[in-house]
Amino acid sequence: MQKTLWLVLLGLLLCHCASESNPQQQATAETEKEVVQPPKEKNKRILFFGNSLTAGYQLQEEESFPARIQQKIDSLDLPFDVVNAGLSGETSAGGLGRIDWVLNQQVDVFVLELGPNDALRGLDLDQTEKNLRKILKRVQEKHPEASLIIAGLLAPPNMGREYTAQFAGIYPTLAAEFDTGLVPFLLEGVAGIPELNLNDGIHPNPTGQKIVANNVWQVLQSYLSE
Repeated sequence: MQKTLWLVLLGLLLCHCASESNPQQQATAETEKEVVQPPKEKNKRILFFGNSLTAGYQLQEEESFPARIQQKIDSLDLPFDVVNAGLSGETSAGGLGRIDWVLNQQVDVFVLELGPNDALRGLDLDQTEKNLRKILKRVQEKHPEASLIIAGLLAPPNMGREYTAQFAGIYPTLAAEFDTGLVPFLLEGVAGIPELNLNDGIHPNPTGQKIVANNVWQVLQSYLSE
């Protein structure tokens, strides 16, 4: 009888010890469940603001040079997302008219590509420069921490030597004034080469866009530090 009672007491003691250890184990398990991995840092954003050259005229979305740059960024596992705000036919005045709306989003790097349609129409280049300057100022006001890059372009040679020289000078002038990055000539290695352009001889085809993307990347990459 005593032996039986002792066994019962021993069993109760063991159960009690087990019941004391379980809460600790459960607490540890619950604590482990509550350890949540910190959320992935939100990617920074590169905004390409331009005309049909940026938009990728007559091409698939993934064939435009901004999309090619996104592919490059992804291959390097960099925390940046590209936004293509290119609009075919856009002039500097048109860009100025829509810039405020476009800037209603996160912008960490702003790439400006506008002006060729002004030159194609023979517009007053003093006004073109003023419009581009105002666009850059709007970006600085809305996103003072954003890095700025300007894509340089050339006017058609049939516009005359003085006109083309003035046009080409707009981009380095603004780059120096705003201390921006400068792509000397966006279409370097593509302009005037039939096999790299569409039938219109103006807009890069998919192969040409790859070269344009590389031209931009040479300048852009230094602005993509984490």
